[in-house]
Amino acid sequence: MSLALYRKYRPKQLKDLIGQENLISTLKKAASLGKVFHGLIFFGPKGTGKTTTARIYAKLINCENQTFVKTNGEPCAECPSCLTIDSQKTMDIVEIDAASNRGIDEIRSLKEQVRQAPGSLKYKVFIIDEAHMLTKEAWNALLKLLEEPPEHAVFILATTEQEKIPGTILSRAQKFNLKKLTQTEIIQKLKFIRAAENLSVSDELLNLIASRADGGLRDAETLLDQLISFAGDLDLDTAEKIIGKTSFKKIYSFAESLIEKNSPAAIIQLKELTNLGADLPDLNKSLIFYLTDLLTIHLNPKEDSLIKDKYTDEQLAQTKTLATKINIDSTIKTIKKFIESYEHIKYTPFGEVVLEVAIIESTK
Repeated sequence: MSLALYRKYRPKQLKDLIGQENLISTLKKAASLGKVFHGLIFFGPKGTGKTTTARIYAKLINCENQTFVKTNGEPCAECPSCLTIDSQKTMDIVEIDAASNRGIDEIRSLKEQVRQAPGSLKYKVFIIDEAHMLTKEAWNALLKLLEEPPEHAVFILATTEQEKIPGTILSRAQKFNLKKLTQTEIIQKLKFIRAAENLSVSDELLNLIASRADGGLRDAETLLDQLISFAGDLDLDTAEKIIGKTSFKKIYSFAESLIEKNSPAAIIQLKELTNLGADLPDLNKSLIFYLTDLLTIHLNPKEDSLIKDKYTDEQLAQTKTLATKINIDSTIKTIKKFIESYEHIKYTPFGEVVLEVAIIESTK
């Protein structure tokens, strides 16, 4: 069985991380100074590289070529320690999924492991994923470890919900925020994989995957893996049906019909999408977001940075052009109608009818 794409192309050095410049800069600076953080928290949306960064940091502090580390701010990725960590065959890197190991007993077990010196590496690294799932009792036990950690122990917490981490824990760790990736950043990585794997996947399909991933590179790579498992070239309509996402081109065309108050065209487009098996709640939501972006850029024509992370350069140019055609009051009315339809469409078998009514009411 072939290795999943997100595993095969997982970054092995800080320079390979995408879209996390502030994080990379801070960790490289610390490495060049020989500074080791004994408590770190990586927080941010899913699929943005929290556990991957944790593993890279484990290599950074355990790399046997510290001259290379201090010169480049990177693990060498070639020494026995780096290779052992990459292969996940060392007992000195302990990964815990707090979603299923969240209680006091697990942390007590962790305390026993912390007391033991590393077997082959310089530092024993404990990576706690989904850390926000830990119980109050587990947090109290972990706090004692973070207050006076052994010199050989490093704790890294990864979470999508920083607000659930107790303040006492936050105050004892170095915090790093991993942001969502932009459409362009995700597409750039997908194009790299496409070339490396010699895949027959169109740019339009990569755009669709990046849009569906919503800023998470891991999700994008997983979706690409899912789609290429189908034999032969995959057409866009089939891909939309598989991953439950309508392409930008169709959302743009649909929004254009609404803006022009061309209800017959919009209804035909809706029926075509329904016949193709479009996910109607996602279609509805995508229209709301796109119409809102059009309103945003219409009101702030020189501030395309407000929405540019969501679109490719070509899509952004099309969006800016369409934004010049909207009427503010009419667009707000349309957005409200589709918000109302979204509230109903999730709980009715008549989703197409609900959307048709929204089209007619917003274009009359």
